[in-house]
Amino acid sequence: MVQTVAVIGAGPSGLTSIKACLDEGLQPTCFESGNDIGGLWRFKDKPEAGRANIYQSVVINSSKEMMSFSDFPPPARLPNNMHHSEVLSYLRLYAQTFNLMGRINFETTVVGVRQRSDFAVTGQWEVEVENKEGQRDTRVFDAVMVCTGHFTHPHLPLKDFPGIESFQGKYYHSWDYRNAEGLEGKRVLVVGLGNSGGDIAVDISRVAERVYLSTRSGGWVFPRVGPRGVPFDTVLITRKYDLMYKLLPSRMNRILEEKLNDGFDHEVYGLKPKHGVFAQIPVVNDHLPAQILCGRVQVKPNVKEFSGSDAVFVDGTVVQKVDVVVFATGYDYSFPFLPTSLQAKSGYRLKLYRHVFPPALDHLTLAVVGFINGFGTINTLAEMQARWATRVFKGCITLPSKQTMMNEIEKETATMHLNFRCSERNPMYVDYLTYMDTLAQELKIQPNKLWLLLSDPRLALEVFLGPCTAYQYRLTGPGQWSGARQAILTQWERILEPFQTRVAPKAEPKSSWKPVLVTMIFAATLLCCLYKYPPSFITSLMKFPSLKLL
Repeated sequence: MVQTVAVIGAGPSGLTSIKACLDEGLQPTCFESGNDIGGLWRFKDKPEAGRANIYQSVVINSSKEMMSFSDFPPPARLPNNMHHSEVLSYLRLYAQTFNLMGRINFETTVVGVRQRSDFAVTGQWEVEVENKEGQRDTRVFDAVMVCTGHFTHPHLPLKDFPGIESFQGKYYHSWDYRNAEGLEGKRVLVVGLGNSGGDIAVDISRVAERVYLSTRSGGWVFPRVGPRGVPFDTVLITRKYDLMYKLLPSRMNRILEEKLNDGFDHEVYGLKPKHGVFAQIPVVNDHLPAQILCGRVQVKPNVKEFSGSDAVFVDGTVVQKVDVVVFATGYDYSFPFLPTSLQAKSGYRLKLYRHVFPPALDHLTLAVVGFINGFGTINTLAEMQARWATRVFKGCITLPSKQTMMNEIEKETATMHLNFRCSERNPMYVDYLTYMDTLAQELKIQPNKLWLLLSDPRLALEVFLGPCTAYQYRLTGPGQWSGARQAILTQWERILEPFQTRVAPKAEPKSSWKPVLVTMIFAATLLCCLYKYPPSFITSLMKFPSLKLL
């Protein structure tokens, strides 16, 4: 029987795991190697080895409603795409509201996680920790939740860039980048078009003489600003579009590509990739196209080699006198404290059932939380994983046999490699809503859309047509929250409030063609009915309540 749980890491995944344990009546103890919560979102003036680091200008790619935990809507005053300091404030408020801070041991590093000698009977773990004075201690727990993320070990592939060892300028990984100070008037090359590469190129371009952005395969660039200025993800990540994409994947891909090219032509700007929009996590950046347009950023192909201070590209072009190279080349994931047997891979990904449980264990008492990527935020994915894992720990959910889980992993891996551009640096992709709904069904918290339509049409329409926020998974079942309905119905109020800093004059109402079109369609339908059916039938039909609403 699981009671005590070790939670490793106090970032967003760790915090929501602590809360999930408390919600299920378990006793969590969290170990955090740093001196504060936040993980990736805790900015540090100097990089700290073995921990995630961010640069000074980082703004979250997902909007606040889409990244919020399912029972904790963000304060309405917060901007939609928050600065990292505001994300940390939200996490701090979350931790304080649910009394999570007292469960965290700061400046305590986990150096080893081992199965006890009687693991086959008890399923317990020995967790060895080290405090800031270097003193070690070993404690026993019934279960372990690994929440350390995957942005801690920079990947610097110098062997792929001949001549870099004799490069006359300076070079470093994006993990080391803090701000553009000291790069004024310099010629800077950024290698890698991911979210970090795009952000850093833009950041430096405001002070540098010129920034060159090298990309091997290009990428689709999404804006944060969507139609009519609302956050782009609030109109893209909806159940309506998810259904349309499942029914017409190729058509929806083309429509979205056309929409993105309406903003700027990716082919003209040298950014168009060979892969489709949904095959890889997109680059989210509103400023990159403008900086390319202004000539502050120049897109280049992959680097062939370095020669002195020159960069030679695969198309034969050369950029001379490069002062600084920033390698935005991703991260290697590593769990050095885990036994090697638990780090087996399927393809590029770890061999984890539902990206959470190692199936090789006799007792499923170790879960990996937040080690996942999708077209949605890791916060909400991690929260769903944590809720699911704690219910498994308690025995409320029974997982399939070891062999069945192994077979499922192989099947998932094959599907993932077919649909996404996976690599060693990007090994784990999921279809966001499909994954969330799969775990929700096992948790019995999946919203019943048909029942909602009959019992609460207003809520049903917002669930289907509106942003697919995590509050939907608190409407029913274990962990049900009485405020979920209100949170969903007021989410647009919280989205719009940060804009209301000036009352703008309202435009005169304009006539619209839509009511005329609806009337014409209705009239045409009515004429068809009159032609086909007798007047008495039409009279009885018009008494139907739904038609009276028209």
